[in-house]
Amino acid sequence: MTEHAHTHDDQPAGGEEFWDDRYRESDRIWSGNPNAVLVREAQDLAPGRALDLGCGEGADAVWLARQGWQVTATDISGVALGRAAEHAAEAGVTGRVEWQRHDFAVSFPEGEFDLVSACFLHTYGEFPRPRVLRAAAAAVAPGGILLVVGHAGSPSWAPDAHTGIAFPTPGEVLEQLELPEGGWEVLLAQEHAQPMKAPDGSDGSRPDNVVKVRRVR
Repeated sequence: MTEHAHTHDDQPAGGEEFWDDRYRESDRIWSGNPNAVLVREAQDLAPGRALDLGCGEGADAVWLARQGWQVTATDISGVALGRAAEHAAEAGVTGRVEWQRHDFAVSFPEGEFDLVSACFLHTYGEFPRPRVLRAAAAAVAPGGILLVVGHAGSPSWAPDAHTGIAFPTPGEVLEQLELPEGGWEVLLAQEHAQPMKAPDGSDGSRPDNVVKVRRVR
């Protein structure tokens, strides 16, 4: 799930039908490559149980499975999950990924995980992102990692884009998590400019941020 979408006037922005229609608009929405920050921050972790929130077409989940993780991958869109399952089959990791459909405003995956990844968990419309991120933190096993990657603003070529979406700073993400004192270690909380190509092919960038915390007890 991410905010790279346009709204439909006849249905609630950000709901299941909205995202199913969004994915049906083309054969592939995303690149098929895992998020670079996830690869960088998870590549040296010992594989265990991972939870991928807002998995989309499954690139992150498939990458984790290839590294030896047992993955629970979730999204609001059944269309996206179908594509993700096909991606996993092509990669030969079907047995390492369980696909679950969740509207995080209503339901959340059960279980405890060594890694919980929430990459670009943005959407239009009403979405209780802070509450979802707190649920994500609660799902981390002792010793495990919560990784939250998100946009910090609009792209350089469209500074007024996405005015309906709030992009919190790393500090604000940490405040929203409400982590109990002494129970977590902050490993990373920073903002960076992510190089991107503008629609006209010129060089551009977008501010992104990353928060990585470890549950110590």
